[in-house]
Amino acid sequence: MNRINELFAKKNNNILSVYFTAGFPKFDDTVDILQVLQSHGVDLVEIGIPFSDPIADGPVIQQSNHKALQNGMSIRKLFSQLDNIRPQIHIPLVMMGYLNPVLQFGFEHFCSECNRVGIDGMIIPDLPMYDYLNEYKAIADKYKLKFIFLITPETSDERIRQIDQNTDGFIYMVSSAAVTGTKQSFDDRITYFERINSMNLVNPRLVGFGISNKATLTTVNHYASGAIIGSAFIKILNETNNVNIAVEKLLENLNK
Repeated sequence: MNRINELFAKKNNNILSVYFTAGFPKFDDTVDILQVLQSHGVDLVEIGIPFSDPIADGPVIQQSNHKALQNGMSIRKLFSQLDNIRPQIHIPLVMMGYLNPVLQFGFEHFCSECNRVGIDGMIIPDLPMYDYLNEYKAIADKYKLKFIFLITPETSDERIRQIDQNTDGFIYMVSSAAVTGTKQSFDDRITYFERINSMNLVNPRLVGFGISNKATLTTVNHYASGAIIGSAFIKILNETNNVNIAVEKLLENLNK
């Protein structure tokens, strides 16, 4: 069974997923970040592939992308860093990036390398579902990769059900139509969360965009299986430039 499916089979709430940009703050931080996140009980990690134009991301993650590229990170170098990672890291790992660099690398080559190093799934926000189903799904399935789709408050019920039918890892539930960033509360998102819950989807959901404190985390855990933290972690990493301190401070902030 894929590690993502195993995770949700044994744990259906309070799941914590953390995103970081590979190559940030330093080029060779990737393995260290994975080890520290796992040691602090993080359930799932999304490894961000840096890109020059991350249009769905806010300024914090954009800046981390630019810094990672300046540090020399690339898909090829990231896979090299992930060589032999699996004896050390047992939690699910998901690659997250934009379509352009993946296509430049070669989609099947990318999936093959993901399979080789032990990646469990991938998120490509700008890959249209039609193209995925007709051109790429068979390749992802061949290499046993779960493809994770995103939904937003503007996503129609019809499309949400189509997504639910064509994935079996989890659904990435974006908290708002804005770019990534942090919020103090989700009081204005309850109607959206309730709407998705009422659809009785087959797949579990993790909520991302805006989670940075106890209030937002508690709300998300009430309406979904867990949370995805991105900007809040990247911001602390940038401020501290120390992986252990950053993870400890992130977890501390989530309890405030």
